[in-house]
Amino acid sequence: MAVNPRPAHPVMLGQNQYGKAENRVVKITRDGATHHIKDLNVSVALSGDMDEVHYSGSNASVLPTDTTKNTVFAFAKEYGIESAEQFGIHLARHFVTSQEPIHRARIRIEEYTWERIATSDANSRFIGADEVKHSFVRQGQETRLTQITYDGSSWEVVSGLKDLVVMNSTNSEFWGFVKDKYTTLQEAHDRILATQVSGRWRFNWTDDEQKMPQWEKSYEQTRKHMLQAFAETYSLSLQQTLYQMGSRIILNRSEIDEVRFSLPNKHHFLVDLEPFGLKNDNEVYVAADRPYGLIEATILRDGCEARIPADLTNL
Repeated sequence: MAVNPRPAHPVMLGQNQYGKAENRVVKITRDGATHHIKDLNVSVALSGDMDEVHYSGSNASVLPTDTTKNTVFAFAKEYGIESAEQFGIHLARHFVTSQEPIHRARIRIEEYTWERIATSDANSRFIGADEVKHSFVRQGQETRLTQITYDGSSWEVVSGLKDLVVMNSTNSEFWGFVKDKYTTLQEAHDRILATQVSGRWRFNWTDDEQKMPQWEKSYEQTRKHMLQAFAETYSLSLQQTLYQMGSRIILNRSEIDEVRFSLPNKHHFLVDLEPFGLKNDNEVYVAADRPYGLIEATILRDGCEARIPADLTNL
């Protein structure tokens, strides 16, 4: 009976990718005296036939990461930045179609939003301009996100946001929960509900034959429905609020099939003022930044499969 020889290489290469991360590109579009800003942080990850560079160090199939960086800046000029999604689609298509060894490109983009500074008429006249249209203040509300993945035939676009802090100062309760010998939390029938939203949503646009979503409008409307659901839900738990936020998006945005939220419960506890002879009638709170409850869930369109990773840090 023949004995199979021991493999010459008992170690195998697993999943791998490379690219240039966090390319900060700012594109100014000048429409006469009116300027527009797109401010992106673009990360490129490429994968494909890359075994040899790992095994022997041969770079014959390697497009330098410096080249991917240069491509980001060149494409900002050549194609402009209509939206983070559209810009990422241009990049992903280019890398996969122009480089035979590259079979898959993943483009991750953070977008930082700027809004125009409103100026007084007096100041505008003083500096000799009818209206200032080139001064901006960066919004601190949230960071917009998108990830575009392309394998030469199909697309996956997952967009979202992080660091959006929201609060309801009433219309939130938390009671009827399980109590054991370690439970000290008091039931609350009127509490502050606050969280820092991290959310992702997956589009059902997957190939070039389909009509592409209107990316800017989609983000604006998705954000609107999410915030309206947060504000309009009389909440008995943060889980209930999360579900309503995701449901509102699915029901109102036909281009989205899946939503995932990670919501830390930013606790606000009533301060005991009785030692000072004062009654605290739901007025004075201490904001505790940690530890915090972390509520996470995926909401899907009926019949669709979950594809957004459970751990959003891996997205």
